[in-house]
Formats: sequence, C-alpha cells, structure tokens
Amino acid sequence: MTDERCDLICIDAPRAEAIRERLLKGEAAQEAADRARALSDPTRLTLAAALREGEELCVCDLSWIAGRTQNLVSHHMRALRDRGVVRSRRDGKLVMYSLTPVGRSLLDVVMGEEARVKS
Repeated sequence: MTDERCDLICIDAPRAEAIRERLLKGEAAQEAADRARALSDPTRLTLAAALREGEELCVCDLSWIAGRTQNLVSHHMRALRDRGVVRSRRDGKLVMYSLTPVGRSLLDVVMGEEARVKS
C-alpha cells in the first residue's frame, strides 16, 4: 500500500454519495476556488490583513501600508472585490474598502493560527 491509495477497492456507496451531494459543484466550486486564489498573491494578502486590522481603509492608506503605488493597490482591490473578498463604498472623493464576512473568514483560514492570536 502507498500512502495515497488503498490496496483494496471498498466503496461505502451510501456515505460517499451523501458526501458528494453536499459538495460544491460547477460554478459555486469555481467561485470558491477564485476567492481562495485571490489571497494567494502576497500583496492582496497584505491588503486584506490591513483591512482586518483597520476595519475600513481608503486606497491611499492601503497604498502606504503595503508600500505599493495607488494604481497597483486599486488593481488588487478590484480583484478582491470582484471575488467577494472585500466591498467598497464611495465617501466623497475617497473609495473606502472593508472585508466582507466571507473575506474575513477566508483570511483567518489562510493566515492560520497567527490570525486567531491577533484578532
């Protein structure tokens, strides 16, 4: 037996089918994978972590915190917003960003124990 495969084929069909029915499929699975991939970029992960600490921040603040240009930060924030990780709102001439509940949960999982200690 290898560590990855069974030597014996023995499917618990009712249990396996029940699990398969509860799993994400198709477009929902693709959207979840896209959200997870959104935080795979170090800059986007840094920006999301900054939002967790600051609750709501404008692009100017996020740019300074991440040490990146406002154009680059805006590009990354658009990617995070398009995937449902952050939301934005206009406040006069400022665009304010905050984590969505899904974004906060995903960030906590991605950051692991460190996220739970600081939160």
